[in-house]
Amino acid sequence: MPSLPELMHRTFFRTLSLLSPQGQGTVLRRYFDWRHRVPDPWRLATDSYEQQKYRSTLKLLPPRPYRRIIEVGCSEGVFTNALAAAYPEAEIVGVDVSERALARARARVPDDGRVRFIRADILTHPPERSFDLAFCSETLYYLGRHERLRHASAQLSALLVPDGVLVAVHPWPEATRLHGYLDAQAALSRLTEQVYKGGPRPFAITVYETRAG
Repeated sequence: MPSLPELMHRTFFRTLSLLSPQGQGTVLRRYFDWRHRVPDPWRLATDSYEQQKYRSTLKLLPPRPYRRIIEVGCSEGVFTNALAAAYPEAEIVGVDVSERALARARARVPDDGRVRFIRADILTHPPERSFDLAFCSETLYYLGRHERLRHASAQLSALLVPDGVLVAVHPWPEATRLHGYLDAQAALSRLTEQVYKGGPRPFAITVYETRAG
């Protein structure tokens, strides 16, 4: 069962989703800029749990030559940096609502012309259907209600070219509900799911592919 602080946390973000998408995006941007008033507030660069999650995510990817990759909710670019090392030929885009986080991401990832970061909101940013690999990790639960999760899932699906791959990573068993909205997307087909229950915070990695035709 989630702890009381975690339940209150989720309730706060569900309440935000009563606002318009633009209003919700504005509050989320301010909230995450506030959280990033100090570097790496979630210890993504140092916590062993986070590092295990990154390694497990990369290991579960279908072995393909990914050329264009997008990470939705990239925060300060810790996983983006891992992607740049794992796929040295790929063009990579990191997306986040917090400009403060993105400033640190740009400082973290070597500027070799392959990696760029943009401030955007998954709910309102027009999707560019040109990526063959997309990531969404620890992000969907911030979006709140059914309508917003359904819309965000459609937006994520719309990022991908035919035969593109989408990877979603969220806490278990909450991932069952969150990833259910991706399962409902007609354009997506689930390839595999791996649940990791050994650590202090179980999580699920679910991999999708865009359907042929």
